Order: sequence, then structure tokens, then C-alpha cells
Amino acid sequence: MRYLRRVRGWVLTGRRSIIAGSRTAAAQPARLLRGARRAAIKAGHAIIATPKAILRSPIEAYRKVLAARDWVFAKIEYLNGESEKWKRAFNIAKSPYSFLRMMGLSPQMAAGLLVAGSTVGGGVVVNETLIERPPSFAAGDPGIYNAPSDSPIFTAREFNTLRLDLGSTPIGLVEISDITVGTAYVGSTLPGGETNAVIVGGLPTVADPAFAQTYLEVGHMTVDRWRCTKLLLTNIEAHNLIVRDNASDGQSISATAGTPRDRAISGGNRADDMITSGGYYDQVKITAATTNVNGQIDRLVMSNIWTKGGPCILDRIKAGTLEVILNEVGAGDGFGTKDFSIATSVVYKSFVNEDNVEVTITQAP
Repeated sequence: MRYLRRVRGWVLTGRRSIIAGSRTAAAQPARLLRGARRAAIKAGHAIIATPKAILRSPIEAYRKVLAARDWVFAKIEYLNGESEKWKRAFNIAKSPYSFLRMMGLSPQMAAGLLVAGSTVGGGVVVNETLIERPPSFAAGDPGIYNAPSDSPIFTAREFNTLRLDLGSTPIGLVEISDITVGTAYVGSTLPGGETNAVIVGGLPTVADPAFAQTYLEVGHMTVDRWRCTKLLLTNIEAHNLIVRDNASDGQSISATAGTPRDRAISGGNRADDMITSGGYYDQVKITAATTNVNGQIDRLVMSNIWTKGGPCILDRIKAGTLEVILNEVGAGDGFGTKDFSIATSVVYKSFVNEDNVEVTITQAP
């Protein structure tokens, strides 16, 4: 019996194996069909996607080229900026002349200090080629300027006059402030043949070479906080004349009443304003320098001007309003000498004459 049961178990086990094998064999074709189906679907997707990939590939490539280009240009711009900074630093280091001019020294003083330094220390020599910035009125560089140009028609190291020649072009604003003129600083002198530190106005008639008289026409002119050995006003027509709070070592205010008209300078699209501040000059001159042509400035402001070595002259001016305020004038020669003088050739329509006093004032140190 025991033997029969063992044989029966073997038979049943074999039967189960045969049935399982038959089932596995029957499933193989279905699996193969499913795999083939998946492969066909993937192939179809690849075929469908291929045209889109072909179309997208140039655009993607172009975008990558743009990104690379922008990266390269950004690096180039950065390096150029750094190069300019280093170039500027080396120019400053090798050009102390520019630094001294920036600090307000005159060309003569700056050159003198550098020459002295080269003589004593053997290390510094001025070279004009090191000064890259061109001279300009706005920067306060000496020279002869034909208004309204900001660049001089003439400049030289030995020429230390700030001269503005006015022609037929009207100027909206000319402003000069905080300057030292004449012999008021070490090593300075008036230009050869000149006796005045400051000259503002027109020019007289001259026979040879022929020159017809000119005037400076101004809408509003302010003479404010000047220090002069003499301040002389002659041949002026002012609708409103304001003379106030001036101190002088002797004064004579003899302006006469008349009927000068009020005025302002128009001109539509006028020239650019001309403004400068700070500097040392042998002389300052603003004149109508073209024969028979009056210069025209709507607003002229000259403030905080320290002078020595010669008078300050206002001559041949036609103004809507002329203000002469808060100036100190004197050469220390006593009240008998009228250092501050407004001549009878100065004519006004309206006159304000207030708080002008005589006090002892010596020449500027």
C-alpha cells in the first residue's frame, strides 16, 4: 500500500507539471504579440516625432549660439571696462600736472612745482602729451574763447588769461565764480602791456587797425563779492541800477538819471550756457570783440572774484538790470582817492543806492 501511494503521488506531480508547462507554452505567443505591439507603437512615435525634432534643431542650435555670443560679449565688455580703469589710474599716476590743475593751481604754479620737483628729486618732468583732456571753458582752462564755443581758439602754457570774445550769437547765461586774478597769487603777473585785472564790456573805436565801437548788451548782470584795488564803472546804460552794501577805501557814486530802456536777450534756440568755477588767472576779459557788433548775454553772473595788481573795469555796457553788491574795494591810499567810482557817464532809469560805506581797505594780500 505504501508503495502504491508513492507511485500515485509521482503520477499526480507529473500531471501538474505537464499542465503547467502546457499553460506556459500557450502564454508565449501572447507575450510575443504584446512585445511586438509595444515596439510598433514606439517606432510609430519615433517616426511622428522625427519631423518635429528636425524642425526644432536649428532653433535650438541658434539659441545656443546666441547664449555663447552674449557670454563672450559680456566678458569682453567687462575686460574693456577694467582696461579703461587701469588706463585712467596709470595716467593719473604719471601725470601729476593734471592733478595739480584739478586742485585749482594755475598752469604756471603747477608747472613750477613739477619743475622744482624734477630739479630736486629728479623724478618728475611735465609732458603736455600726458594731458589727454582738451582745454575747455567749463573746466576753467585759460585761453581765448569765441563765445559760445567751449573750446579755445588759442591756448598756451605761458598764456594764463581767461578771455571770452562775444560776437553776434546771443548767450543765455555766462557765469564765472570763485577765481583769483592778477597778482593775487604767488608767481603771477598781469599780461604784457595790460594794466587792468578784470575788463568787462564793449570796446572803443580804434583808427588803426580800424575798429568800430561796441557795447555789451545784458539782460541782467550781477557783480557780486569782488575784491579789487579799484572798481570803475563808465559809459553804462542801465534801466535798473542797484548799488548796495559795498565797502570801499574812498567812493564816488555820480550816476545820472535818464531813460535807458529795459532789456532782455532772446534769440530763440540760443547757444549753450557758459559756466566755470575756480581757477587762477593773470587777467579776465569779457568783451564784444567784433567790430561794430554788440555782444549779447541774457544773464551775466560774476561772483567771488579776488583780484590784485590792477583795476576792475566795467565799461560800455547796456543792461536791463545791473547789480553791484557786496564788493570790497581799496588800495589803502585813503578816502581822498576814490577807489570805487561810478562816473557820470553811467545813466539809469531806476536807481537803488543803499548802505555803501567808506572804510579803510588795503590791497589784497
